[in-house]
Amino acid sequence: MRHLTYLAVLAGCLLGALWVEPVLHVHVVRRWRRLAITLVVVVVIFGGWDVAAVTAGHWRYDPAQTLGVRLLAGLPIEELLFFLVVPVAAILGFEAVRAVRGSAAPGGDEVPDPPFVDSARDEVDADRRPDRREAEKSRTRRKPEEPRSGRRALS
Repeated sequence: MRHLTYLAVLAGCLLGALWVEPVLHVHVVRRWRRLAITLVVVVVIFGGWDVAAVTAGHWRYDPAQTLGVRLLAGLPIEELLFFLVVPVAAILGFEAVRAVRGSAAPGGDEVPDPPFVDSARDEVDADRRPDRREAEKSRTRRKPEEPRSGRRALS
């Protein structure tokens, strides 16, 4: 059972963070392209760092605490999973803090949602809001027509 230690820690990290996606609606998974780019960068940089460190003999992984599946340069599969799980947990945590604090400002290159169109329910409710109705009324009201200059009204 000790060979599952690293995997159990990763599972705990992921389970401890994944609940914020459905509960706080942080939309990290919805923006999967952004998440994938982030994860590729992390895996390439830190995976390369680990491969270099293991190859140079700076550190090693206890085979008794891993599954025994090895990747490039003897890296355990759990190390690759670490580079996926930890950034996802960190991003979920960051977005959860933003959601709880009510941060309306978009982060980075994020485009803010159009007003009142965050969900299907909001689209329906947007038509019932007084400000929307007043704006609609003012657009449909017509001013009485005035005689055009240069023309005389027939009497």
